Amino acid sequence: MKKVLLTAMLALFTTSLLFPCTNLLVGKKASTDGSTLISYAADSYGLYGELYHWPAARYQPGEMLKVYEWDSGKYLGEIPQVLQTYNVIGNMNEHQLAIAETTFGGRGELSDSTGIMDYGSLIYITLQRAKNAREAIQVMTDLVKEHGYYSSGESFSIADPEEVWVMEMIGKGPGNKGAVWVAVRIPDDCVSAHANQARIQQFPLNDPENCIYSPDVISFARERGYFEGTDADFSFAQAYAPLDFGALRFCEARVWSFFNQVNKEMGEYVTYAQGKTTDPMPLYIKPDRKLSARDIQNYMRDHYEGTELDWRFDMGAGPFNSPYRWSPLTYEIDSVAYCNERPIATQQTAFSFVAQMRSWLPNEIGGILWFGIDDAAQTVYYPFYCGHTEVPHEMAPGNGDLLNFSWTSAFWIHNWVSNMVYTRYSDMSEDMIKVQTRLEDQFEASAPEIEQEAKSLYAQSRPEAIRYLTRYTNELVNEGMAEWKKLGEYLMVKYIDGVIKREENGEFLRNPHGQPANPIRAGYSNEFYKKLIDQTGDRYKVLPVE
Repeated sequence: MKKVLLTAMLALFTTSLLFPCTNLLVGKKASTDGSTLISYAADSYGLYGELYHWPAARYQPGEMLKVYEWDSGKYLGEIPQVLQTYNVIGNMNEHQLAIAETTFGGRGELSDSTGIMDYGSLIYITLQRAKNAREAIQVMTDLVKEHGYYSSGESFSIADPEEVWVMEMIGKGPGNKGAVWVAVRIPDDCVSAHANQARIQQFPLNDPENCIYSPDVISFARERGYFEGTDADFSFAQAYAPLDFGALRFCEARVWSFFNQVNKEMGEYVTYAQGKTTDPMPLYIKPDRKLSARDIQNYMRDHYEGTELDWRFDMGAGPFNSPYRWSPLTYEIDSVAYCNERPIATQQTAFSFVAQMRSWLPNEIGGILWFGIDDAAQTVYYPFYCGHTEVPHEMAPGNGDLLNFSWTSAFWIHNWVSNMVYTRYSDMSEDMIKVQTRLEDQFEASAPEIEQEAKSLYAQSRPEAIRYLTRYTNELVNEGMAEWKKLGEYLMVKYIDGVIKREENGEFLRNPHGQPANPIRAGYSNEFYKKLIDQTGDRYKVLPVE
């Protein structure tokens, strides 16, 4: 019986985390410049990192739109097309509306394989149809009501230049079209986050300015036996996605790590993050300081450094203090289940972004999708303005795929470098961060001048301003990819065969005769050698020869 329960528990952990992602959210009064901000990491071993684009278009009455599941490409059906759609670059449209998600799964019996709208299609179709967050919530919920919801439980981040919302949704099961859902506005002076676990607990029942929900969200839970009690006590998360160890340690821990870095009082929830207690964290908190887009980029790079969940210094980290472990997330030894940590930054990320929306600028200039390919900790976030009309070749769909390497693909160049860094993390990550920081510093420093020029052009011609910003970003990507390829070449030369080439002022040294200087044979740290001796005893001890 113990073996059966253990196997079931491991299966639950695995199936509930097929598409693990992380979103961070910032209200406009919690940001340094009045921006609203949301972030997203698309974390899936089966997803290729590329940048999507749908140009604005007009359609004729009666035209239909075919819907394909985002994750698999499976054809789900078709729905009526609208007469006018908006330009969408990645997960932001021309009106500075941005939408992101994390999958929480929830109660498996509520999935509806007969629905047409999967969560990915729901995002990208809505971005083509809605102008602001409230309109997006209406469009999304109308689509699933009319056409059925194909996916499992989902948390959505929905933001425009004025408001930031979290909406959680789950289907009603086969033969019961639609979904139950609740959407909560994050206060302007607060931050929030979600990471593959439903987070909306009790919510106001009569405050439509700050909370909207489906009429049957409580009654349906009663009918299914998920909830008993008064309406005021109803918790969406507890009814539709009950906590287990995986939800705490693998999901809520990521939320805690972000909260812990921006609010000194959140340290008390560390036992919750460790899966030892179940009293939930709040949906949103006030940060101790205001946050910038650059701050959120860096929080997306978190590996629990400096916390109780920091795992860079045990045996699993290897000799170079790696904050990574290879899949699967859980394993079993002698009928006992164990797990790896699951930080925000992870190797299987296909792409990530930080969406920045600014109300005081024209939409085409105010909305920036800071977009990066591969592991968020080792990506470069490029500024794509929301009117962007031409995807750079390095990030374009069709330039390579998961089974075809391309030297001009951002996905493959970044993965090539990252997979070198993973092997000697403590050393190579420092070299990587230097290039990453230099490029992102350059983007940040150049932005005021670029945006001023764009505003001048916008006053004369909106299309010319859009073309200018599109060319600017595409050139950054082209130049940045060249720099990242140079980084990969540099790492190969510097660390080949486990030694370290000597350098001075950024140049590899040669001896007085013009030949490469003898490399440093650094070996491993004393801490690692001590761990090795503890495990092997005298096996490798140097003995005197008699």
